[in-house]
Amino acid sequence: MSNKPQNVKGMRDHLPKDMRLRQYITNTLTTVFERHSFEPLQTPIVEYAETLDSKIGDEEKLIYRFEDHGGRKLALRYDQTVSLARVVAQYQGQLAFPWKRYAIGQSYRGERPARGRYREFWQADIDIVGSQSPVADAEIVAIVDEALAALGFTGFTTLLNHRQILGGIARVAGLDEDSAGNVYRSIDKLDKIGVDGVREDLRKSGVSAEGSTRILDLISLRGTTEAVLRELSTLLKDDERALAALDNLHAITHALDAMGIPTERYAVAPHLSRALSYYTGVVFETVVETPPMGSLLGGGRYDELIGAFASRPIPTVGLAFGIDRLHDVMTELALNPNSATIADVFITIFDEGSVGISLQLATELRRSGFNVETALDGTEKLGKQFKYADRKEIPYALVLGPDELAQGTVVVRNMQNGEQRSVARSDVVATLQKSHS
Repeated sequence: MSNKPQNVKGMRDHLPKDMRLRQYITNTLTTVFERHSFEPLQTPIVEYAETLDSKIGDEEKLIYRFEDHGGRKLALRYDQTVSLARVVAQYQGQLAFPWKRYAIGQSYRGERPARGRYREFWQADIDIVGSQSPVADAEIVAIVDEALAALGFTGFTTLLNHRQILGGIARVAGLDEDSAGNVYRSIDKLDKIGVDGVREDLRKSGVSAEGSTRILDLISLRGTTEAVLRELSTLLKDDERALAALDNLHAITHALDAMGIPTERYAVAPHLSRALSYYTGVVFETVVETPPMGSLLGGGRYDELIGAFASRPIPTVGLAFGIDRLHDVMTELALNPNSATIADVFITIFDEGSVGISLQLATELRRSGFNVETALDGTEKLGKQFKYADRKEIPYALVLGPDELAQGTVVVRNMQNGEQRSVARSDVVATLQKSHS
């Protein structure tokens, strides 16, 4: 390893400019979550390794595992869903069901870093625990729509499918339940390897040429929600579980309509297959037209995972917003509403004898709701202080020197155009509030 300071590959440092956008994202999401009465939850990033074992299927090889000084086998959480399941089982007597929770934090996966994929990543999860209702599924999808619109996104679509529709597709192709998992995994690669790649992947999994063609025909269905559901109902008419799943999707889409979600912002997509093995019902992902990055977020219903911890059935539906992906796409699309700096105002220090009055002015402005940065060195020339404020892109710089003190004024300098004017000391707050609005 080089002696040059560097971060771990696949794990990023977030400097102030990036952090301001990330905080804007998390604050916006939190506002939307709490508007729907979701409650906050925080769990450790470290779990006992056995908590994560056999919960996420083939992806388990990506879990970071280690032993502590006592030899206990631990792991960094792969996502926040398994941690939620552990919490519900551990504290179920203290929770009122259905329980709506959100959690924002890091997770870790030892995968190959790529655009939009990192080894350390932040997610904002929401889940409704303890309800089987399709209204719960629809509310999760509606929150996706509301949150992305609040962040400034347009041209996004939430794709919907159901695990039992995928199971029905596998069954009508002549496959048994044990083989269905291979079908899910193959279909999940469609966007990456294309139709021919999926066909070859299915062949390697032992699916016949006829079965592969039947599967590919079914997952290639496109059209309006009603048209796709109607076509699937015809093609899967002999599979009771698939028909029940289609009824479930009908109920979800009707609830979305009732909540005012535009029909062009969701679609039934038979090809959608989320890789995680714990999904049992509806699954969904949201994609954007540009830039091409795959899904922004995804989730679905998982009615068995929490029950495996709690020793009783506890139906649950949820999703995870990828903060890193949202950040990267918003940066590329210039969807950053924040200014380049935290500070609204910079208070200069005219000389060493002016430190006290400058600090008093800064305190008054902070108490009035402004973010204020002060100079720290009374021996530094004003020109250098102005250059610092300009480099930080702070909108206004204030000067309170002996002349201003004698006249009861403050000089307010607009750092964007260089204009400055003297304002009565008693009017500084009102002047800045008017300029800042």
